[in-house]
Amino acid sequence: MDYSAIFQKYAPLHENLLMILHEVQSAEPRNYVPPEAVQSIADYLNTTLAAVYGVVGYYSMLSAEPRGRHIIRVCTSPVCRMNGCFDLLQALQEQLGLALGETSLDGLFSLESSECLGNCHFPPSLMVDEKLYSSVNSESLAAIIGRVRTREEAAHG
Repeated sequence: MDYSAIFQKYAPLHENLLMILHEVQSAEPRNYVPPEAVQSIADYLNTTLAAVYGVVGYYSMLSAEPRGRHIIRVCTSPVCRMNGCFDLLQALQEQLGLALGETSLDGLFSLESSECLGNCHFPPSLMVDEKLYSSVNSESLAAIIGRVRTREEAAHG
C-alpha cells in the first residue's frame, strides 16, 4: 500500500507519529499497522523501527496484528465493572463465538477490552470502531451487532 497521501498531510516530525499511525491503521482493511507501514513511517519521520513499534505497542487502540473489520471495545473501568461489563463481555463472546482478544473466523469482528472509554455517566459502555454506545444491555447489544452485520451485508453483498 502507498502511504504517501497520508504522509502529505503531516510534516515529517516525530510529534506527528501518533496521528500518522491512526490514519494508516484506519486505511488498512484489517485495522492494523503492517510491517511495511512501520518501515515507511520510520523512513518518513527519520526515526527507528523501535520508536514506531514502541508507540504501536503502547497504545491499546493501535495494533501490529491483523484484526477484524470492526473492533468492539468493552469498557472495563471500575464504574463499568459495577454495572455489568463482564456480563456484556460474556454476551458478546456468545453472540460472536469468540474470546476476548480474538477475531471472528469471517474477519468481521475483533473483541477487545479498554480500561476506560470516558463514558462513566452511562455505564456499561462499548465502542464499535469509533462509535460509542452507552448503557448497553442485552437487547441493545443484539441490536448494535445486528446493525453492523446488516451494513456489512449491504456493503459486501
